[in-house]
Amino acid sequence: MGNKLTNKVAVITGGTSGIGLAAAKAFASEGAFVYITGRRQAELDAAVAAIGPNATGVQADSTRLADLDRLYDTVRERHGRIDVLYANAGGGGMLPLSGVTEAHVDETFDRNVKGVIFTVQKALPLLDKALRGASVILAGSSTSVMGTANFSIYSATKAAVRNLARSWILELKGRNIRINTLSPGPTHTPGLVELAGPDAAQQQGLLDYLTSQLPIGRMGQPEDIAKAAVYLASEDSSFVTGIELFVDGGMVQV
Repeated sequence: MGNKLTNKVAVITGGTSGIGLAAAKAFASEGAFVYITGRRQAELDAAVAAIGPNATGVQADSTRLADLDRLYDTVRERHGRIDVLYANAGGGGMLPLSGVTEAHVDETFDRNVKGVIFTVQKALPLLDKALRGASVILAGSSTSVMGTANFSIYSATKAAVRNLARSWILELKGRNIRINTLSPGPTHTPGLVELAGPDAAQQQGLLDYLTSQLPIGRMGQPEDIAKAAVYLASEDSSFVTGIELFVDGGMVQV
């Protein structure tokens, strides 16, 4: 166990699997008390058990403002502040332009943009009470700066998230709240594998193709992203705000 986040109170939305769960485990191992959210209670309970005693789960959907209010009411009652907020909840599917529907656009923007906006907005009173300044991490993606066939709507939402960080650091100047975007490349998570559908051969084909596109020569793992999240959450990055940190195996760097 490390001590980079000792005594910090962290909130991670979408913390029941993949990158969110890995980050929650990493934060707790560095001394933080971690609140995670998830939409399904069974998965939430399992994640809390995996993280350990310094974790609390709150069933919540980040697109529902009442759920966010309930989340922050719980944090306020138990700890009274937030030192680290990782707005990680989100996702999206693949569709070609010819197949994009209004429902697909609404759902993807709700999850990845609306959810992020209100996750941060409603946390501001608790972030202002952080012990030594607060760190906000927004979940970006390498797709925000590259073209990806059949993934345009998701990619557009992540480009929007990047600009939210740029704009908010100006609006919050003087409030000792840092905001950075953490943008993974292809990472072996359930959400990524599911993009290929239920067929195991197609799933492996997607993983093999993505690996072939990475200069580093391997797929990212959730723990790779979690280590970068610890850096942005800790005082090691106390003079870092407004950046987009790519943890992408070099995918968009060449």
